[in-house]
Amino acid sequence: MPSVPPSARDFEGAVERLSGVGVLVVGDVMLDHYLSGDAERISPEAPVPVVHVREERHLLGGAGNVARNIAALGGSPQLVSVVGADDPGRMLGELLSRENLTGHLLVEKNRTTTIKTRIIARNQQMIRVDREESRQLSGHSLEALDSLLRRVAYGIRVIVVSDYGKGVVCKAVMDTVRALQAGGDDDLPRIVLVDPKVVNAPLYTGVDLVTPNAKEACEISGVAASGREGVIKAGLALFKKLRCRQACITLGAEGMAVFERPGAVLHVPTVARNVFDVTGAGDTVISVLALALGAGFSLPQASILANHAAGIVVGQVGTAVATPESLARALLKDPVPNIETWLDIE
Repeated sequence: MPSVPPSARDFEGAVERLSGVGVLVVGDVMLDHYLSGDAERISPEAPVPVVHVREERHLLGGAGNVARNIAALGGSPQLVSVVGADDPGRMLGELLSRENLTGHLLVEKNRTTTIKTRIIARNQQMIRVDREESRQLSGHSLEALDSLLRRVAYGIRVIVVSDYGKGVVCKAVMDTVRALQAGGDDDLPRIVLVDPKVVNAPLYTGVDLVTPNAKEACEISGVAASGREGVIKAGLALFKKLRCRQACITLGAEGMAVFERPGAVLHVPTVARNVFDVTGAGDTVISVLALALGAGFSLPQASILANHAAGIVVGQVGTAVATPESLARALLKDPVPNIETWLDIE
């Protein structure tokens, strides 16, 4: 049977419970670069808008944004990733220091640090330009990363794998993560959550929770995740293929499907009121799920918290985060959305 449906009482003091939870974040870190301004005319050179830039920002992206989200809600993230020996890589280190985040960034000399440049005019993203490299890590880097992960993980009960397909998440890294999941050097069993990339799906076997969106769930499972029946079938196929313990399939404006186990599926509707930019929403979801599960919440309870936090960030432009204050206000306004049981079998 599924767990008892969440009630408003479950979320009394919820935000405070997230504070101090330690989370190891491993994956692809990248530099988010924003150029914002106005577009009031069309270029005479081509039928494209001319953006008059008024603001330029650099933010932590990818796995760095996961760490940023965790810290914003009072958690204690430890970020482990790889950057190139270049200016963007150095800037990422500076951003971590500026935001008082603990980052362990290995430097690979011949690697290009990923940069995503977004050009925004009047709260609307006009274009994105990517400079990146997805080559897998070399033997020396893998050895250093294995040692670093085992050292940093000591005493931390939750691991988030933030996979953007840029080469950090590979078989060797996932083998290390599974060793830590089983206990590691400190004999402490860990909860492992994965924000997946389709190309690396075979690597995630045996993790505790995967958080694909509907498109990713479809591509990994081979089942069209459309409508209630399609989402359930795709989720069941994920369990069979990945042998994971639980799954959350995010459905955009439709909220998320929460698989406590193959026979117990809940639908948590979205609580977003306004959607300006979905950039980083997936990072927010997995960040809050990690904090909440680490704090002892059930998966349905954690999913409600994550949905509220995602509703906050999509109402802002750019890679945003939820704060304890904004999450507390959201929970006070609508603590438990209308949760529907989609499947309930033994």
